[in-house]
Amino acid sequence: MLSAVAYFFQKLIQPLKFIILICLIISIVLTPFNRVNAKENDSSPKDNEIHARFAAVIDADTNRLLYGKNADTKAPMASTTKIMTLITALEICPDDYIATTSAYAASMPDVQLNAVKGEQFSIKDLYYSLMLRSHNDTAVIIAENTAYYYICSLTDKERNELTFDISFINDYSYNSTSLGCNSTHYITPNGLDASDDADIHSTTAYELAVVMSYCIKNEHFLSITQTHDYSFTSLSGRKYSVSNANAFLNMYDNIISGKTGFTGDAGYCYVCAYRDNDRTFIVALLACGWPDNKTYKWSDAKRLLDYTRA
Repeated sequence: MLSAVAYFFQKLIQPLKFIILICLIISIVLTPFNRVNAKENDSSPKDNEIHARFAAVIDADTNRLLYGKNADTKAPMASTTKIMTLITALEICPDDYIATTSAYAASMPDVQLNAVKGEQFSIKDLYYSLMLRSHNDTAVIIAENTAYYYICSLTDKERNELTFDISFINDYSYNSTSLGCNSTHYITPNGLDASDDADIHSTTAYELAVVMSYCIKNEHFLSITQTHDYSFTSLSGRKYSVSNANAFLNMYDNIISGKTGFTGDAGYCYVCAYRDNDRTFIVALLACGWPDNKTYKWSDAKRLLDYTRA
């Protein structure tokens, strides 16, 4: 049985297609022109040269598609979901917020921080567990506590109307459709494979890239995802250490952020951001091989960035 907080969190995210979507404060309105593949020439990667079944490269300043391979096809996205879990918490929770682990969060499968029911953390410490090691229990701790904090911040009227009327979202300009994410469906905050009455947990390569282009505008997000090693202690005194699993940070110059992912349905997934002087590009890869093809995402990312920079 879900804890009360976990139950309330699920009730909150279902009508809102996951609370993560409400954090998107839109500054760019996409146009059809932005979806045109802007670099079609002899140097363009051939689809059969890219291992990923679904891939996209965009200009992060305009969200213009520079290269796409089945870029609008929906697919599971595994732990790349966690970039949205992080940006949501960063925009809603104060850094000194104390997060409590529910029984539901503690029950998540590997990869885990192995937090126990009732264990408390400074939420800012959990961000490193989320992004560096991709802990599934941490994602739920962050999501549940972010939802709880958000609910407590509402007026009584907003709270009473939450289940029945989501029009208040527009009052805060939290409209995901303006970001162009009409094909993205969030169910789990950790990216584990799931389905509901509406769809499976999924996105498209293009929309995953668009989400990352939004995330990297937050300097705290960048700082966390660029960290190589981090240690912290829970309020009960348990010590934890995490190191960054995003090997591409050290494999390719000017990578400023990235997130890996893998599930049985999604395969290997990856999204990263590259910045050089005044140019910023996002690469998103979905279904980029299954075991034993763990390195395909690195070769695909390198091939696409080499092409984009040319």
